[in-house]
Amino acid sequence: MEKVQYKKSDFYYELPEERIAQTPATPRDSSRLLVYRREEKRIEDKIFRDIEEYLQAGDVLVVNNTKVIPARMYAQTAHGGKVEVLLLKRLEKDRWEVLMRPGKKGKIGVQMTVSDELSFTVTGVTDSGERIIEFSYEGVFEEILDRVGAMPLPPYIKAKLEDKQRYNTVYSKIDGSAAAPTAGLHFTPELLERLQKKGVQIAKVLLHVGLGTFRPVSEEIITDHKMHSEYYEVSEETAQIVNAAKKERRRVIAVGTTSVRTLESVADENGYLRACSGNTEIFLYPPYKMRCVDALITNFHLPESTLIMLVACLTGREEILDVYRYAVEKEYRFFSFGDACLIL
Repeated sequence: MEKVQYKKSDFYYELPEERIAQTPATPRDSSRLLVYRREEKRIEDKIFRDIEEYLQAGDVLVVNNTKVIPARMYAQTAHGGKVEVLLLKRLEKDRWEVLMRPGKKGKIGVQMTVSDELSFTVTGVTDSGERIIEFSYEGVFEEILDRVGAMPLPPYIKAKLEDKQRYNTVYSKIDGSAAAPTAGLHFTPELLERLQKKGVQIAKVLLHVGLGTFRPVSEEIITDHKMHSEYYEVSEETAQIVNAAKKERRRVIAVGTTSVRTLESVADENGYLRACSGNTEIFLYPPYKMRCVDALITNFHLPESTLIMLVACLTGREEILDVYRYAVEKEYRFFSFGDACLIL
């Protein structure tokens, strides 16, 4: 059988602008939940807190406990030129890989000032055009960043975020992301507690979300797209929890595409994990078959994005587009602050 070579346009769907959520749901678990049962090809319309009905004792819920940092800042050159800087990846204590706009101002050796407390020098350029910078400051970097940085909300969110903790999950712990693992934003501590009482196990992985997750696909043939690398960690404890579930044929349910990418980066052909850390550039698209992940909780993703391609690995391309068209018709809210989808 001839292998399908998908184009970017094969993952396009029409989305009216008013369907893009501008603010998070309050409380977190009051967002809507579209449940898609793959075997019956059936859709159910629920509220996120109803997810308890679909999770059972023995299920393993895998969450990404990365924490979004105030990664967006504005700097000025000695000649008054202004640039926007987005921190992507910490390379060493004070060296970062960043996205700089406009990039032409970020020539090697240029010094820029963010505030009285913080400045940096451009020290390098990556193959894909990102800048390497080295910060200069006195004091604790994280505390300074908290004062001078802004939460790096996606460009399609125009509304001001009143509480910046709403762009982090309630279980976020380890600083380092430039974007939130947004599927996890729907969970409250109370909901997680109820699930654990029911016998659902919660396992944590780490993937610091960087450019790889939200960089648009610019090539028409999707296999020509190159993902940006992102740092991940899988602990011994998580490997043991997931491996026991795989052995006993219990479900492994990923919360978000970042958890999927971490699990599938590490899993062997039978879906078993090993404790490890590193950088992943994994790009998942049909006809890839998940090795570790049995079900997925996720948000509704941008047309033609790597994320909708990843979700299509579970459902097939035409099915996920049908689900998305249904969600548009039923006025679900889309993208980072939008509603959730459970694929079983």
